[in-house]
Amino acid sequence: MGKLGGKTAVVTGGTSGIGLATAKRLADEGAHVFITGRRTEALAKAEAEIGQNVTGVQGDVSSLHDLDQLWERVRQERGSVDVIVANAAFVELVTLAEATPEHFDSTFNTNARGTFFTVQKALPLLNDGGSVVLISSTAHLIGAPPYTTYSAAKAATRSFARSWAAELKERRIRVNSLSPGPIDTPIFEAQAGEGADGLREQMRSTVPLNRLGRPEEVAAAVLFLACDDSSYTTGADLTVDGGQSQI
Repeated sequence: MGKLGGKTAVVTGGTSGIGLATAKRLADEGAHVFITGRRTEALAKAEAEIGQNVTGVQGDVSSLHDLDQLWERVRQERGSVDVIVANAAFVELVTLAEATPEHFDSTFNTNARGTFFTVQKALPLLNDGGSVVLISSTAHLIGAPPYTTYSAAKAATRSFARSWAAELKERRIRVNSLSPGPIDTPIFEAQAGEGADGLREQMRSTVPLNRLGRPEEVAAAVLFLACDDSSYTTGADLTVDGGQSQI
């Protein structure tokens, strides 16, 4: 049956990269997985790739209306949720000197505000004993000038995990964050365009294991936090970074 047999999971930003790999892994372990994405074509492609136990819901986590639509769909089709993976993210390379108010708002609206209200709006449907996994980043642990706003937003995500773990402990709901290091996903193209390969090489050079991570490696860590294997873990931050932030 798998480690999540009969469970319901929601993965935001589930159409590519870490989100898609995570949705696949949770579905393979028996969960019915709802994935979100902003583009309908990418959503349909991801559903086809996952192939089983999956429902795509178009939406943007920075929109409260879209989040309401997501959780109403979950309520209608499954009644409740056991696992939430708040993964949807936005990142662009902008230094302090170059940052605009629009860049700041876009970064925080998705990474911090979107994460906050994704979980808040799920609370009436979230089963006691459930698990919430917030995807942060090693950017909140190290200084990286082009990621100044992104790093701060991901630090907020890490902080949410501590506060919510304390707030929800009476319901036995575990809340943890997961901080990936450089993972080989299409986000490199989104950040650097034609310079993506150069950025990959730059990031690889910062990793003691001397390679980029794979989305499937992060998905395995998410599964650990989502299932009973981590039943004694809450409020923690699990780094999956090849030692980037640790050595």
